[in-house]
Amino acid sequence: MVTIPQQTALFQELFSKPIYVSFSNEHLSSDGGAILLKAIDQRLGLTQAIAETFIDRRQPEKVRHEIVELTRQRIFSLASGYPDCNDADRLKQDPVLKLMCDRDPVTGDDLGSQPTLSRFENSVTRTQLLNLSRRLAGTVLDHQKKRRRGKRRPKRIIIDLDPTCDPTHGYQQLTFFRGYYDTRCYLPLVITISFDKEQSKYPVAVVLRPGNAGAMTGTLGVLKRLVSAIRERYPSARLYFRADADFCKPRLLDYLESEKIRYAIRIASNPVLKRKSAFWMNLIRYMIGFHGNSVTLYREGRYQAGNWRLPRRLAFKAEVLAQGDSLWDNDRYIINTLPGNYGPEGIFSFSHQHYDLENTIKEFKLNLDMDRTSCSSFLANQLRVIWSLAAYILMQSLKERFANRELARATMGTLRERLFKIAVRVKESTRRIVFLFTSHYPWADNWLACAESVGAVAG
Repeated sequence: MVTIPQQTALFQELFSKPIYVSFSNEHLSSDGGAILLKAIDQRLGLTQAIAETFIDRRQPEKVRHEIVELTRQRIFSLASGYPDCNDADRLKQDPVLKLMCDRDPVTGDDLGSQPTLSRFENSVTRTQLLNLSRRLAGTVLDHQKKRRRGKRRPKRIIIDLDPTCDPTHGYQQLTFFRGYYDTRCYLPLVITISFDKEQSKYPVAVVLRPGNAGAMTGTLGVLKRLVSAIRERYPSARLYFRADADFCKPRLLDYLESEKIRYAIRIASNPVLKRKSAFWMNLIRYMIGFHGNSVTLYREGRYQAGNWRLPRRLAFKAEVLAQGDSLWDNDRYIINTLPGNYGPEGIFSFSHQHYDLENTIKEFKLNLDMDRTSCSSFLANQLRVIWSLAAYILMQSLKERFANRELARATMGTLRERLFKIAVRVKESTRRIVFLFTSHYPWADNWLACAESVGAVAG
C-alpha cells in the first residue's frame, strides 16, 4: 500500500496569502478520462483477443493477477503515458486503472507490480508472439470491415512498410552496431494498410528485427500472412504495395507479381539508370540556362537489373534544382506495375503517399514508446513493441469517432493530454461508482461526445 505523506508544505511569501499544501486520503487519479480506452477496447475486443493467445503455466492456486488483467494493465498504462513496468509500482493502486482492469477502484486488490509484469513479459514464447501478431492484425481488419459495412466496398487496399532504427543502450539480445545509424540498435519493421483514397494509415504489424537485419529479414513471412488475412476479408479488393529502395529485391518483386499485387517501389540510382535519364537531364540543364528556375520532367521506360528474370516498368523523374548559380541533380526512379493510366507523374504521386508512414512511426516512438525495448530478452522486447501497437490501435479507434476536426487530426500525445489527463475523484456506493471531474475542464464537450460515441448514455 502507498503511504500518504503526513507532512505539509507552506509557502509563506510566494503569493499575497500563505499557501498550505497537504496530501488527501481520498481516491483520486490524474487519468480520469482514460476510461474511454476501456470503452473502445470493449467494442474491439482487443485486449481479450490478446490475452487468449497466451498460455498461463502458473499454478492456479497462486495466481493473483489473471493474464487478461496484466494485458490490460500494460496496454492501458502505456496509452496513458506510462511505458515502463517500473511505473506499475506507483500506479497499481490508481483507482481508474484498477477499474479499467475490472477491479474495484476503492476496495479492490492492487494491480500487478513491476516484478509481476516483468515475469509476464519474459515468459512469452515465439509461437505465442506469432499468434498474437496474427490476432492483432485480424482485429484491425475486422474492425475496418465493420466500419465500412453498408458503404461501398473498398476497391483498393494499399500496404506500406518501412523499417526504423531503435537504438539500444544495454545488453539486449540481437542488437548490433549499424554503421548507417552510428549506433547499436534493433531495426523494427512497421506495416500499415490504407483504403482507396483515404489518407489514414492503419498499423497492422510491428516486427522487431535484429540490428544487422537485411531488408528481407522477416519481410516475406509477415507480408504473406497479411495478404492472406486481407484477401480472406476483402476478396474483391485489389492489393497495392509501396516501399523504399531497400526493398527492391528480386524475391519480393517475384512474390508480388505471382500474387498479382500491384506495386511501386523506389530503386536506387545507378549508372544504367542515369544513362536512361541522361538525355532529359541534359535538356533540363539547357532549359535552366535560359530562365534559371528548377525544372522537373517525368518519363518512363523499361529496366532489367542483372539478377532479375525479366525487364520491368520504370518511371523516372528527371529534375535539376537551381539556386543562384548552383545546380543539383535530383533524379529519382520507381519500379512499378501500376496501370498505364497512372502515367509517370501519377506513379510518383502515388509513391509519395508512402512517406506519410514516417509520421506513424514518429507517433509510435514519441507518444507510444515503441523504442522502449530495454529487456535483455529479444522475445520480451518483441512483446513490448506489440504493446505499443495495441495501444496505437485503441487510440486510433478513438480518433475515428471525433466530429471535432482538430482532435480527429491530433497526435496521440495531444489526444492523451486533452482527453485522458483529467483529475478525478472516485466515489463508490453499493449501487454505483461516481467520477467527479472539475467543471473547469476545457475539453468537456469533446470528452462527452466521445464517451457517447463509444456507448455512454447522456444524462
